[in-house]
Amino acid sequence: MDIQRLASFTQDGQGGNPAGVVICGILPDADTMQAVAAEVGYSETVFAAPVQGGFRARYFAPEAEVPFCGHATIALGAALGAARGAGRYTLMLNEARISVTAYQEGEAWGAKLVSPATSYNMCDQSVIDEVLALFGWSEDVLDPHYPVSFVHGGAQHLAVGLADQKTLQTMSYDFDTGAAMMQAHELVTINLFWVESATRIHSRNPFAGHGVYEDPATGAAAAALAGYLRDVHEHDNPYEVVQGVDMGQPSLLRVTPQSGEGAPIEVAGMVRHITA
Repeated sequence: MDIQRLASFTQDGQGGNPAGVVICGILPDADTMQAVAAEVGYSETVFAAPVQGGFRARYFAPEAEVPFCGHATIALGAALGAARGAGRYTLMLNEARISVTAYQEGEAWGAKLVSPATSYNMCDQSVIDEVLALFGWSEDVLDPHYPVSFVHGGAQHLAVGLADQKTLQTMSYDFDTGAAMMQAHELVTINLFWVESATRIHSRNPFAGHGVYEDPATGAAAAALAGYLRDVHEHDNPYEVVQGVDMGQPSLLRVTPQSGEGAPIEVAGMVRHITA
């Protein structure tokens, strides 16, 4: 089995989020894919095989399958571009049909995904209290402009807006407690974010529910958040998400909301091969 190791959403050829990519003639069985993902050890490994109309794709974290993963989709797009040429590829996921477009900038490959449809639900005070207890925060660290909400763009996340960058930079939590909370609410990540400006957002994504303390670049969470910001706060302009800086893996995601409530989100970024 040929396992490519790629990092997506790199910044100036550095950082990014590692993903395993397996392109094969027929998808292995789920137990085999899960075992490979656990051995690779990245936050996700994507498996893809050609089918009529495009590629069937499935995503596995070290401990469980997830319905959609942005950075692994970007990595897959770049791998398909390198193997088959630049252009648009249709992906059939477990619960949606999306696309990824591969492109080249100089010698480097990048990709742009179009997410599944987006949605959101405001959460009740009990969930907010769980979040504050998990991170050891008081309610005054939250940005009142962005009520804590469940957001969805192919997978469910919890969007938590913070009032200042220092709170984001010093984030820490108990892994087992976080895993239990995320699993109880069927969350892929908790998306902690701070809005610097209309064109720049900073983010961190705890991912304990699927076996990873923190994700350095999370395309699915960026898409889900963008749908919420567009539909609730009329933030419909393109912007950048800066992530992974506090982990030493600086990452840059370029986000463009499509028009219309619940519409998909475009998320783009560059990719590099992991050599060690």
